[in-house]
Amino acid sequence: MESWLKESGAVGLNDLELANFQVTGRGVRSLQYFKEGERVLTVPCSFLWTIEHAYADPLLGPALLSAQPPLTVEDTLATHILFVRSRKSGYNGLRSHVTALPTSYSSSIFFTENKLEVCAGTSLYTITKQLKRQIEEDYAGLVARIFEQYQNLFPLNKFTIEDHKWAPSTVWSRGMDFVLPDGNSIRLLAPFEDMLNHSSEVKQCHVYDPSSGNLSVLAGKDYKVGDQVFINYGPLPNDRLLRLYGFVLSSNPNDSYHIVLSTRPTAPFWEQKQKLWISAGLDSTCTISLTLTDPLPKNVLRYLRIQRFNESDLSVIQADATDGIFNESNEVEVLQRTTRSERLPSEKERMGRGACQLGPTAGVEIGEEKSGGSISGGRERT
Repeated sequence: MESWLKESGAVGLNDLELANFQVTGRGVRSLQYFKEGERVLTVPCSFLWTIEHAYADPLLGPALLSAQPPLTVEDTLATHILFVRSRKSGYNGLRSHVTALPTSYSSSIFFTENKLEVCAGTSLYTITKQLKRQIEEDYAGLVARIFEQYQNLFPLNKFTIEDHKWAPSTVWSRGMDFVLPDGNSIRLLAPFEDMLNHSSEVKQCHVYDPSSGNLSVLAGKDYKVGDQVFINYGPLPNDRLLRLYGFVLSSNPNDSYHIVLSTRPTAPFWEQKQKLWISAGLDSTCTISLTLTDPLPKNVLRYLRIQRFNESDLSVIQADATDGIFNESNEVEVLQRTTRSERLPSEKERMGRGACQLGPTAGVEIGEEKSGGSISGGRERT
């Protein structure tokens, strides 16, 4: 792959090499000093995986363009990668990149059922289940729309459901999205650049030039010879890192915990409470993120104050009364409900059962005997 890129005009590869590192596994090592902001690598436009390049392929393009309804960007890129992998000849450069890709991933859709069950009750569990179903539905659609129509291009023994499961995971874990000056966006994969690992300690440093179409990586910090070069995937919490990339960070400054607050329409005084939630910028079902810097957001308290109102409270409530303590009994009940939680397995217990470490996990349940409402928790950023 490196020889192909060098011969084709990629800049910076003489100063970098692929290497294995103790914590992160395979990554990119610096062979020279780089100052923060200095260009490290540039991959020319013609060697990026984009939907435009997939459509322009003389064999693949007509099949992709014939699909009705049109394929998503994700399915187009995934199909392009599988198509190149399936070819016995031609596409030498792109095939060298595909050969260098991981043959398997550790993201959550590849968890065994037993391993995933350890995460039951979290958003990671729910979204992973949804993704698995979505992959099966997408694969069935691809078979019906193009694979069966062009069996000479897509032999089903090389385009199985397992192959399709691998290909979108490649796009999720290695693709990059950029917003263009005209407001449109582009998703792409860049050979060799996609071997750079994530660190939240470096600045976001990959740059797409819309005029040339080239992708460049700048030094997100100063590097010495022998250092691993990183990029920053963005301010992602551990659930999303695990779901898309297959790893977590033990001290992730961007970690978060999402709680879903919900009240059933059959709860007492629901219509009056719904009006108050709306006036407070909320709704009867809300998802609110708890972070290290804001562990108990005001909107959680606003929501619960309204949820716990009784008939007497509602008769005197003012529109902005939920911004602070309404009365002592209401506030005591709100705080009691937020701290009532079911016990979940400890980190040590979950690791002993073969689970991946997710970091602190909590579940909160609001009793429904009075309000018809609940809080459920799960670490997630969508």
